[in-house]
Amino acid sequence: MNGEWEAIVIGAGPAGMAAAATLAESGARTLLIDEQAAPGGQIYRAIERNAKNVRLSTILGEDYARGAAAAARLRVSGAELRFATAAWRIDAGVEVWTKTEGHVERLRAKTLVLASGAMERPVPIPGWTLPGVMTIGALQIALKASGLAPAGRLVLAGSGPLFYLFAAQCLQAGTDGMVLLDTAAAQNRIPALRHLPSALRGYGPRYLWKGIHLMAALRRSGVAIHRNVSDIRIEGEERATAVTFVTGRHTRRIDCDIVGLHEGVIPHQQMARSLGCSHDWDAAQHCFRPRRDRWGETTVDGIFIAGDGGGIIGAQASIHDGNIAALAILNRLGRLSAEERDRRYRTEARARAAHLTVRSFLDRLYLPRDEILDPADDTVVCRCECIKAGEIREVASTGCLGPNQTKAFLRSGMGPCQGRMCGPTVSEIIARSTNQTAAQTGYYRIRSPLKPVTVGELAAQFDREQQNDR
Repeated sequence: MNGEWEAIVIGAGPAGMAAAATLAESGARTLLIDEQAAPGGQIYRAIERNAKNVRLSTILGEDYARGAAAAARLRVSGAELRFATAAWRIDAGVEVWTKTEGHVERLRAKTLVLASGAMERPVPIPGWTLPGVMTIGALQIALKASGLAPAGRLVLAGSGPLFYLFAAQCLQAGTDGMVLLDTAAAQNRIPALRHLPSALRGYGPRYLWKGIHLMAALRRSGVAIHRNVSDIRIEGEERATAVTFVTGRHTRRIDCDIVGLHEGVIPHQQMARSLGCSHDWDAAQHCFRPRRDRWGETTVDGIFIAGDGGGIIGAQASIHDGNIAALAILNRLGRLSAEERDRRYRTEARARAAHLTVRSFLDRLYLPRDEILDPADDTVVCRCECIKAGEIREVASTGCLGPNQTKAFLRSGMGPCQGRMCGPTVSEIIARSTNQTAAQTGYYRIRSPLKPVTVGELAAQFDREQQNDR
């Protein structure tokens, strides 16, 4: 075994950077690992390099620029940073297996912070597997990482804050001929208004004003926006060539070169579930989330989850969430008194709550349509194994009562992504087909390896450990 740490933090997004910095600044021996080559996570991807790029920084906006301070704090905190490193297995007792450039290493720590963040909700619609169809998050990664804005006839379809943010960024980057298909259901507006009073407290008005500003800029630019869109289908044989959709009483068709899809984000579940952490169904955000106490500790002793991985809260609230988890760990390690922990907790909790005042409003306004959650029979759900929604319904009707059983019937969830892309939809389809709740239906049972690792890499690690033991 090659390492003994007081804390290991997995993920260098807002929560992970904050947790690692807070731990290391107080003297805890801390290791942070992340698959990317630099800190930032998805939301602040390439923040250190882009901070020097005036044009790109202008396109990405002020909220993105805030990530530079978090990255700078991490760099000087004293935490050991290992980038381009994947955690492919985590065992009880906080034993973490990593892989860096084919080199496998086994590490051990007293505590673990999972800050793996969020993933985009799967958008299984007809044609979503065609070349030329991507998630909006993937398109934004290309912009942040390489300064590449979509070229050609671009159609963005979906809803939520990222939907309009990326559209505005494309506009700033010079993308022409963009069309927006807003799938937010009109009937969501009145229920969402019930949450507006709370959204006007704390930092809520700032988030609301940002959204209004983005929409106004798009309208002034003349971007075509179709609202209350449903029944989207992407056409094409070798690649996406057109999109058909329904708006009002009309069916429309638009030629395209690139389609970007987005229906909000949900917590990454794979790591936490592989450890046996209990999860609960969140009806407001329509996803599973890990069960945590106020410090972020899960049902498995010593395992903490911070940030969007514990439920979608956004970048700024995630920073405070990471700090809170670190305070609890520092107290456990004997590096912070209970009195000081509690005093700092109150400050962090108040700041986090101020960023969350708008969350209930957004969750209700952008609740995904049923056709996204429970797609038509001819729609591919499991991309890895090419399993359609109708096939899942068929096995559910013959006695398959949960996602794990579908692996035996259909192999859904057994491909390279290990159920990341199909898991939420498979659970939803089975729940509706069997008249169960999502909580009763459950989710895939996740086992290692979480990421691919070769037999040769494992053998080389075994040889090294044998030599070290001699």
